[in-house]
Amino acid sequence: MRGRATRPGLSPRGRHRYIAFHKPYGVLSQFTGTASQRTLAGFGLPRGIYAAGRLDADSEGLLLLTDDGTLIHRLLEPEFAHPRTYWAQIERVPGASALDALRAGPRLSDGPCRPCDAHLFDPAPEVPPREPPIRFRKSVSTAWLEITLTEGRNRQIRRMTAAIGHPTLRLIRAAIGTLRLGNLQPGEWREVSRPR
Repeated sequence: MRGRATRPGLSPRGRHRYIAFHKPYGVLSQFTGTASQRTLAGFGLPRGIYAAGRLDADSEGLLLLTDDGTLIHRLLEPEFAHPRTYWAQIERVPGASALDALRAGPRLSDGPCRPCDAHLFDPAPEVPPREPPIRFRKSVSTAWLEITLTEGRNRQIRRMTAAIGHPTLRLIRAAIGTLRLGNLQPGEWREVSRPR
């Protein structure tokens, strides 16, 4: 929840803390920034926790924050192939061949991607409005994909959808392993159990 009362730096019974946060569009995945940047510091989060991974400022959705260094290491190391699920709103509806190319793992400038799970939403998922909204063009249709990756390269989803000819307009991380965004609204957070 936004501005939830907590005892900064303390965890129940001395255990690690795990916070699921719905990072809004335009917010950095860190607590510090320049005067013009929005950061995690503006959401009443407990002190002493850190983001286990990142979302670009122009991406939204689930961000896990914790003081559990072992878990952060496991989530960030490629050898553990930890799944992350994203919802991507893309330009135009992709055909079967484009989806097959996406699932197979397109070759990017830094090498081929691992195969991934990807499918079209029908109907589109219910998501909160984004501020500011995406650019709307009457002449260009959009579609929503659910994509689950086991690697985490820089701006990977955006580069993958561009590689198959369907640029990403909006990107929301929906899950990290078994931890799901659920009904958290942008800017809200809740304490959760240690994700698997």
